[in-house]
Amino acid sequence: MRSLAAGALLILAALPAWVLPSEAQGQSSVRKAVTGTSQPDGLAAWQQVYSVLTHPRCINCHTATNYPQQGDDRHRHFANVVRGPEGTGVPALSCATCHQESNAGTGVPGGHNWHLAPLSMAWQDRNDKALSSAAICAAITDRSRNHNLDGPGLLKHHEGEPLVLWAWQPGNRLDGSARALPPLSHAEFVAATRRWVEAGTPCPQK
Repeated sequence: MRSLAAGALLILAALPAWVLPSEAQGQSSVRKAVTGTSQPDGLAAWQQVYSVLTHPRCINCHTATNYPQQGDDRHRHFANVVRGPEGTGVPALSCATCHQESNAGTGVPGGHNWHLAPLSMAWQDRNDKALSSAAICAAITDRSRNHNLDGPGLLKHHEGEPLVLWAWQPGNRLDGSARALPPLSHAEFVAATRRWVEAGTPCPQK
């Protein structure tokens, strides 16, 4: 019995030497996760984010023009609706006159606090062409232009801002057909934003 006990003690004493590489590997994995995503992976994730930001559901309200745009062809808003000083239209023709808290059965889209994005967040040029990936990334990460949002703030915005969420619940057009959705699901968009933020919000050079 004594020899068996002694043998067991020897085995137990030897175990740490065997399990240490596994433990160290686990700690290394934890450290790697804490440090975040690599820059190349972050840039790849940004390109996914960019594909959503330049989709009509988003860019129609992120215009460089004095008016919102409509439809997948991004034509000018009907009735000569204009931006107004606060991005909410002008008296007697404000956004809230037609756009309520949710999509209407008539085909008029709606969401909380419906308005145009500020010109500081215009994602197109004056010829209605989407800005480059580098230009939009520079704008969205510039805290003097984006309401002072850091990386986690941008992630939170993409996760829960009502007008961001609307892009995946856009309802039907006036003719009853469904509006096109962005190229990623909302969950995929948030996941891509998270990877980009974890990488330090890197931007393409051009």
